[in-house]
Amino acid sequence: MTTATTRRHERRVSPVFLAILAVMAVTGWAVWTDFAASPGLAVFLFVVSAWVVSLCLHEYAHARTALHGGDITVGAKGYLTLNPLAYTHAVLSVVLPLLFVIMGGIGLPGGAVFIEQGRIKGRWKHSLVSAAGPLANVLFALVCTAPFWLDALDGVPAAFRYALAFLAFLQVTAALLNLLPVPGLDGYGVLEPWLSYKVRRQVEPYAPYGFFVVIALLFVPAVNAAFFDAIDALMRGLGVPELTRYCGSQLFRFWTDAPEFCEV
Repeated sequence: MTTATTRRHERRVSPVFLAILAVMAVTGWAVWTDFAASPGLAVFLFVVSAWVVSLCLHEYAHARTALHGGDITVGAKGYLTLNPLAYTHAVLSVVLPLLFVIMGGIGLPGGAVFIEQGRIKGRWKHSLVSAAGPLANVLFALVCTAPFWLDALDGVPAAFRYALAFLAFLQVTAALLNLLPVPGLDGYGVLEPWLSYKVRRQVEPYAPYGFFVVIALLFVPAVNAAFFDAIDALMRGLGVPELTRYCGSQLFRFWTDAPEFCEV
């Protein structure tokens, strides 16, 4: 097998990702056309599959940027195929964020691709590798909210509008959390190359726990309120009414009764 063939194989889009993408497309169509017998179930499946797609794009952005930065090993690890099963920590990367979406309605960052930092030269390149993932979430949020800030909602069914608003909310929460300068999160990864060697060595032992510290802090009422105030401000800036996002989250929880004012 030639090197070129191996590289094409390493970059071929995974059937697993294509299957998830197909579920997103079919359920999105079902929400748009009101074809599903249960609109809530269709919204649930659409948002969950779209959320997994965004997780794959997040990790792909890290890997692709690392590849251009000098880490040629990401292809052999399967990171360029968009296959979520190839990630280093599948539970942290996909399962745990999915559980939080279903149980708490919040988008969590996940740790997944292993980058060989020694192959990447230059502080800017290291920072860009870390920033690429959250930027993918930001772009996903902009796509979801485009009908709102472009004032192009005419003809968009209510259920689909609610679903887009809630999906955008998940992307914004994931991006904001991931950009926090906390060890173990991408925000710290952006900052780390610019810190002194001494500081990096002192912080390194705490990196595996940063993710869990952030989750714990979200249960502190004052921190929780400040965080969601910031999220609500960002969503308003993107033109998404709070009521629309709320109806999306309620419709997503199809096992509960959505309020009467959330008409579909």
